[in-house]
Amino acid sequence: MAETLAQALRRATARLERAGVPAAEADAVQLAGHLLGLQRGEVAARAIIGADAPEGLDELVERRAAREPLQHIVGTAPFRRLAIQVGPGVFIPRPETELLVELLVERLREDQADGEARPVVVDLCTGSGAIAAAVADEVPHARVHAIELDPQALQWARRNLEGTRVDLREGDATHAPEDLRGRCAAVVSNPPYVPAREPITQPEVLEHDPAAALWGGGDDGMEMPRRIIAAAAQLLRPAGWCVLEHAESQAEDMQEQMRSSGFEQVQLHQDLTGRPRATSGVLA
Repeated sequence: MAETLAQALRRATARLERAGVPAAEADAVQLAGHLLGLQRGEVAARAIIGADAPEGLDELVERRAAREPLQHIVGTAPFRRLAIQVGPGVFIPRPETELLVELLVERLREDQADGEARPVVVDLCTGSGAIAAAVADEVPHARVHAIELDPQALQWARRNLEGTRVDLREGDATHAPEDLRGRCAAVVSNPPYVPAREPITQPEVLEHDPAAALWGGGDDGMEMPRRIIAAAAQLLRPAGWCVLEHAESQAEDMQEQMRSSGFEQVQLHQDLTGRPRATSGVLA
């Protein structure tokens, strides 16, 4: 007798729980949904009516139990209104990074109301291209540029930005391109910022996210953010706006660095869990 979907989900959840996977039940459902081409609610409905389990579920569960990221297994990571393609060699976009897009979209719409018809936006350290893709999707009047140096990340960014209006450039995000200097209405970045003093313990992050996308440099992790802020100051026009993601422990350092780099109206922003997650400022 074939195993039912409900039985398979219970067994998958138990296996993932034994492996220490957070949100084991949700991951089991998502893996089944990936194989069935169904959303979470649809998987639950199929399980209730006694549908058969999909072939290949055990294999995917074992990969997840080995702490391979769920996003690598299903091939995408949800980000705002988009499904971002991800895999080995690129940082997986996190839900908390959506805060940067939310803040930026709000700022650009305010600027549009004030008469800025075609703002220039730069995403530094674009990685998978998630932020740039989301901004282009939600603010169609913006001229969006994205910069990435790592060759593997660049390949993923090309996939995610293909068919968009985003100008993707291969280059060092800490060096402001000459043709964009002093022209930008906004700069956004989720740079490498993990402090050396805060060791990473999650296997999904430590073993699968590229080290270059994680560690910010130095005990405080601020080496890369400082260089990104300096590049942003060169890119922005007067009264241009910049926002960066950072660790909770870096909130004070980030605000101090932005002020010393010529930014005013420096503001700390909290994520949905109430943790300091991003800092913004306006170039004087």
